Amino acid sequence: MLYEIAETAKKEVENICDAYEIYVDDGKSIELDSRKEELNFAKEEIEKGIGIRVIKDNKVGFAFTSNLDKISQTAQQAVENTKLNKVDENYAFSEPESVTEVKKVYDKRFNDLSIEEYVEILKNVISKASDSGCEVTGSGFSASAGKSLIMNSNGVSIENEGTGFGIGLSVTIQKEGQIATAYNSTSSRFYDLDGDKLADEVCNLAKSSLDTKPIETNNYDVVLDYYASTGLLQTFLNAFDGENVRRGRSILKDKIGSQIANQTLSVIDNPLLEKGMHSTKCDGEGSVSKSTDLIKDGTLNSFIYDIYTANKEGVKTTSNGYRGSYLTTPMISPSNLEFKFSEMRDLSEINKGVLTTSVLGAHTANPISGDFSVEASNAFKIENGELTEPINKAMISGNIFEIMKKVEGLNSEIKQYGSFIIPKLLVHDLRVIGQN
Repeated sequence: MLYEIAETAKKEVENICDAYEIYVDDGKSIELDSRKEELNFAKEEIEKGIGIRVIKDNKVGFAFTSNLDKISQTAQQAVENTKLNKVDENYAFSEPESVTEVKKVYDKRFNDLSIEEYVEILKNVISKASDSGCEVTGSGFSASAGKSLIMNSNGVSIENEGTGFGIGLSVTIQKEGQIATAYNSTSSRFYDLDGDKLADEVCNLAKSSLDTKPIETNNYDVVLDYYASTGLLQTFLNAFDGENVRRGRSILKDKIGSQIANQTLSVIDNPLLEKGMHSTKCDGEGSVSKSTDLIKDGTLNSFIYDIYTANKEGVKTTSNGYRGSYLTTPMISPSNLEFKFSEMRDLSEINKGVLTTSVLGAHTANPISGDFSVEASNAFKIENGELTEPINKAMISGNIFEIMKKVEGLNSEIKQYGSFIIPKLLVHDLRVIGQN
């Protein structure tokens, strides 16, 4: 079906431009949402459409439609839109290469499951949390399946498919006038989510966060749990964007070959990872997927590029030109970012420290300098290798680029949140500002 649509578009566009790229999208998604313990939102959406990008006289044009009876008009509009843009010889489309298959990214059961079954899953999570003594303030479930095809005038023709499932849960608990909240989520390519485990973890976190005590302002060994880590790492990741580097908006500009992280850390952008949430045979412009070592043993090895930015910089694309759907053109984005440590530390080695489950205000970090000041959420003292009392409000401040030079991995489960595949992280001598 996708090929038939693409072939129709090819016939319409191939003789009216110098080069073309056709992207066809066909997806289905289901979203459920609750407020407190009542399901208040359910949406089933089917999305199908085509995006056509063309180059004519070294100008690029793009148009899209969800009306597959208007492919001819869309092709004409894409060519017409080239007149709105300047001549730029750096635009190009991907060349054919050998494609590597990705494993475990599609769950065939998606087609056999009903929205009623998904509702039952969410209800079970809510019941489990309520039975544990927590008040559910919000929860959600999502399931999606999609297929896409990219075809261009260079002979590229690659089809991708994938599924994804996710559950999120937010709770609150009250005790003797004190209130504590907690949130967590879990996701998978497969319908293998453990809702009971999620409910237990979130409720236990909320219960453990009651009876908070103040902490003295000082420098501590700080353990960043998964959400805390990903919040701060987003600023670090922005510095690897080839467009930011080109425009001088990255502190890592001209630092290829320099040590920018702990020597025990390597970071790999891996779009071929088995069961990875962002694994795919190619990116959104048809560049065949390949792993890229961004950091190797603490040394900066590469940035990430799409075709346009790579051409601007005189390098090869790293296959990181992704797009959300047929509605958009490709943008530089990571796939699965594996943070691998050659050595790991244990919680028992920390005599005096702090663990923070998440941080509030990470988006306010300076995107260029890396300076940040965030509020620790669901935080706990670490004393003699053990988590002890929960901490009252506290701020954590520092610089993400300085942090990475001394960050260590903590012995813990490796999890994927967004693009990041990480253990819990340990940072030494981070400033913690106590608040009453």
